Amino acid sequence: MAVHTSQSVASAAGDDLARGRGRGTGTGKAPGGLRVSTRLRRGLSTHWYAWAMVAPVVAVIGVIIGYPLVRGIYLSLTDANERNVERSIGVNHLPATYEFVGLDNYADALTGDQFLGTLGWTLVWTVSCVSVTFALGLGLANILNRRIAGRSFYRMLLILPWAVPGFVSVFAWRFLYNEERGFLNRLLTGGGIDAVPWLNDPTWAKFSVIAVNIWLGVPFMMVALLGGLQSIPGEMYEAAEMDGANAWQRFRHITLPGLRSVSTTVILLSTIWTFNMFPVIFLLTRGGPGEATQILVTQAYKFSFEISPRDFAQSSTWGVLILVLLMLFAAVYRRVLRKQGDTW
Repeated sequence: MAVHTSQSVASAAGDDLARGRGRGTGTGKAPGGLRVSTRLRRGLSTHWYAWAMVAPVVAVIGVIIGYPLVRGIYLSLTDANERNVERSIGVNHLPATYEFVGLDNYADALTGDQFLGTLGWTLVWTVSCVSVTFALGLGLANILNRRIAGRSFYRMLLILPWAVPGFVSVFAWRFLYNEERGFLNRLLTGGGIDAVPWLNDPTWAKFSVIAVNIWLGVPFMMVALLGGLQSIPGEMYEAAEMDGANAWQRFRHITLPGLRSVSTTVILLSTIWTFNMFPVIFLLTRGGPGEATQILVTQAYKFSFEISPRDFAQSSTWGVLILVLLMLFAAVYRRVLRKQGDTW
C-alpha cells in the first residue's frame, strides 16, 4: 500500500512537472520573458498617454537623425563621390555607380597621417577650451555669487556673448584680428609693438581660435555653475567659518563637492560642443593657415563641399569616427563618475 501511494505521488509530480515544462516551452517563451512581456504591457496600459505624447518626437528624431546616420554609415562603406553618385544633368538622369568597399575607408583614415594629425589638434583644442572655460566660469560664478554693487549689471554684461548669435561674434573677432586694420594690432602698434599675424601664423591662429571659443563658452559655464553655487546652503559656509576654516578650505571642502553634479554635466556638454565646434574654426580661419587649425568636423565638411571631386565616402567615414570617439568618451566619463560614487 505504501509503495503504491509513493508511486502515485511520484507520478503526479512527474505529470505536474511535464505540464509545467509544456507551459514553458509550448509557447516558446521562458518565464522571464513572460514577466518582461507582462511588465511591458502593464506599463503601456498604465502610461499610454505619456507614450502617445512621446511618439511624435521619437518619430521626428528618427527621421531627422536616424536616417542620415544610417545613410552616413552606409556611405562610409562605399567609394561614393560626386562622380559616381546618383545625379541629374539637365534632362539626363545618371544612376549611382559607387561600389561597396567594406572597411577600407576606416583603415585608410586610421592609418593615415591626416586623421591622426587632425585628431591631435582637435584634442588639444578641446582640452584647452574646456579647461580654461571651466576655470574662468567658476571664478566669475564665485564672484557674482557674492553681494557686490552692480551684480545684476555684471551678470547681464557677462551673458552678452552668449546672447549674441555665434556667427556675429566670430565675424566681430575676425575684424579685431585683422593684421592691417584690426583694433588689436592698432593698439599694439600704438604702443610701439609690431603687429601680430593673428590669423596668418599657425601658432597665433591656434591661440586666436581658442580665445574666441573661450569667450563664447564662458557665459554658459558661468550661469550653470552660478546656479549650482546658489543651491549650496549658506549655513554650511557659516559653520565652516566658525570652525576656523579659511577661504581655500571652504572652497575645497564645500564649494567643489557641492558643484560636483553640475560640473560633471557642464564639462560633458562643453566637451561635446567644443569637439564639434564648426562655426568658430570655419568662419574665423577656414582651417588655415594651411591645415593648422583644422579640426575633425571641419575636415569632414571639407571632404564633402570643398575638394574636387567631393568625397562623400571619406566625409561619412570621418563623421562616423567622430561619433564613435564621442561615444567612447561619454562611456569612459560615465564609468569614472560611477567609480567616484556619482550617477549620470
